[in-house]
Amino acid sequence: MAKEKDIVIVFKTQGLGITDLQSLKEQLAKTYLGLVLQMDPLPAAVCFYTDGVRLACEGSPVLDELKSLEAKGVRLILCQTCLNTFELYDKVKVGVVGGMGDIITAMWQADSVIMV
Repeated sequence: MAKEKDIVIVFKTQGLGITDLQSLKEQLAKTYLGLVLQMDPLPAAVCFYTDGVRLACEGSPVLDELKSLEAKGVRLILCQTCLNTFELYDKVKVGVVGGMGDIITAMWQADSVIMV
């Protein structure tokens, strides 16, 4: 029996795509994560750095999707340096705070890394 692929998704922005319309980027991220929830297999991890950490914090429109992924065993890893820089450490609502080493390890162990 073949091993399932380990996939890691990386959010480096507060949403998907590049546009001045933040609401569009967040809507696309919500749709994307909702569809990921229906995939088999689920990703091994979702990592967040730079503005991407905002997606896992208070007020994010994708918290329900992220909580559902975490409940299904998907690791959510947030960059501590980024959270501290944006003064968001106390606003984290989902996932675990780690260092860049944790993000690199998740990426290195993955069969595929998807940067969104």
